[in-house]
Parts: sequence; structure tokens; C-alpha cells
Amino acid sequence: MNTIFQTDFQFPGQTAVYHGKVRDVYSIHQDLLVMIASDRISAFDVVLPRQIPYKGQVLNGIATTFLEQTRHIVPNWFITSPHPNVSVGYKALPYKVEMVIRGYLTGHAWREYNAGKRMLCGVPLPEGMKENDPFPEPIITPATKADEGHDMDISREEIIRQGIVPEDEYSQLEEYTRKLYAFGVEYARQRGLILVDTKYEFGNRNGEIILIDEVHTPDSSRYFYLDGYEENQKKGLPQKQLSKEFVRQWLIENGFQGKEGQQIPEMTDEYVQTVSERYIHLYELITGKPFVGQSINQVYEKTVEALQKIRGL
Repeated sequence: MNTIFQTDFQFPGQTAVYHGKVRDVYSIHQDLLVMIASDRISAFDVVLPRQIPYKGQVLNGIATTFLEQTRHIVPNWFITSPHPNVSVGYKALPYKVEMVIRGYLTGHAWREYNAGKRMLCGVPLPEGMKENDPFPEPIITPATKADEGHDMDISREEIIRQGIVPEDEYSQLEEYTRKLYAFGVEYARQRGLILVDTKYEFGNRNGEIILIDEVHTPDSSRYFYLDGYEENQKKGLPQKQLSKEFVRQWLIENGFQGKEGQQIPEMTDEYVQTVSERYIHLYELITGKPFVGQSINQVYEKTVEALQKIRGL
């Protein structure tokens, strides 16, 4: 299969490598990163055993599209994409929080709400809401970034009290988060979609806050179709989603939520193909361009060539 499970490259100037849930990240000297989007897929903070063809190229393509289009809101880490699976950019010191912003009561927020909770990350939730209802205004529900295991919900107050992020810098993260989400909501609306919720990650580079990692991809975001949303809400019907949530739902239905002792259900070839097609469909909707999958050959060679152009490495 034309998929990348894990890479083990040695680039010129390489100082470290980190294998994340879905990305392999290489440090080049002290100031550059090579981020390779693999075809691994994770859910409930567990990497599933099957790879999804072209998933990495879809994620990287959507992320680079939005990184280019949001530079007017916040500077970011991205320099170039020498191969559809690869991005090269500036290294930054990551903030230890993920900035999650939600416009609708769905996913994790709905599961908490349905369990009777009316406070999420220190944010009060209105009574009388149904699944997938819009919030009066988008809410920010940050999570601590875990090197291993589950990310944890945390409030603004706790982030500041624990000194995870200084208050003035955290206020700037919130402002960037709201502006990026507003941009993403309007961008999606013009393409017949609703950007339901998403997360952003930021870093500090030479004293400046920059946007890092992926942006508005189906791994970091949830989309509904705009057409039919109102009618489905009125009738209490599920919303058609374009995100990774359908994989989570499939896992839940098959008895897996990442808890100790649970077995990951088998993903058949047919189901893997379905997941791949849904990722490709979202790419085409979001970018407005047809998806053309490319061979994973020459990932290393093209990346080295890009590094030589950037730094003469």
C-alpha cells in the first residue's frame, strides 16, 4: 500500500526525532523542523493498527492551505512543503496547552453535558441544550498537552495559577484562537460546511507567539454539512459529519473507548477504504481542488533538497 506508517530518516543537521501519534517530527539544528504526516490514525489517544491511505497527504494539504491563508491573523511556523506528506518550518518552544474552541455542543462536550455536567474547563454551559446545538457564542475549553496518554481538560484559571502559561501570553492565545476560528467558520460556510470545533497549538519563537502544527484538518477539527443542519436539529436527527468523530463513534459502537482492558476492534479493508474516501472528500470540499494522491517515494530526497535550499545543509 502507498502508505507511511513510521519513518526513520537521518537528515543533514538532524539533532532529534519525535514520533507522535500521527506525525514524525525531526529537529534540524536548533531552528528548523521537518514534520512528516504519516498515515497512522489515532482515536481516544490510541494509535490504531491500520493505516489510512492518503490520510497524511490530506492532512498536510489542508494544514498548509490554512497556514498560508491565516498569516494575516498570526505568524506561523510553516516555510515549505517539498512533498505532499511533508512540511518544513521554524522550530518554536510549544506552549503546554491546546487551545480548543467549540461553537457547538458535540463530541466530548456533549458527552460531558449528557452526563450531567454544566461546567467545562471553567466555562458554564447553558441548560436545555440538545446535542449539536450552537452555543450562544464559541467557548474556549483548553486541554493540557500530554507527552503520553490522555490530554486533560483544564480551565483558564488553572493554567494561569499553575504557571503553565503567563496570563498576558494566555490572553493573546485566546485572542488568536477566536480570530482563527472566526476565519475558519466563514471559510467553511462559503464551502457549504460548518466548522463545529477545532484546536490550535502555539509556540514561542524568539519571544514571538506563532501558530504551529496543523490547522482546520479533520484530525484537529469537526465539520458538519451546512445543508440540512437546521432540519436535522429540529427533527432530532444526527448531523452528517466530516471529521474523525465518525471513527470514534465506530469504535464506541464496537466496544472501544481507549479504556484499560478494551480491545481495539478489527478495521476491515472495506472500512479502511471508507475512512480514506471521507478524508479525501473533505480535502476537496475545503480546498476546492481535486485530490491527486502521490507516491510516497522520494519523501527523503525531496525533503533534503528543500533543506539545502533553506539553509544550504
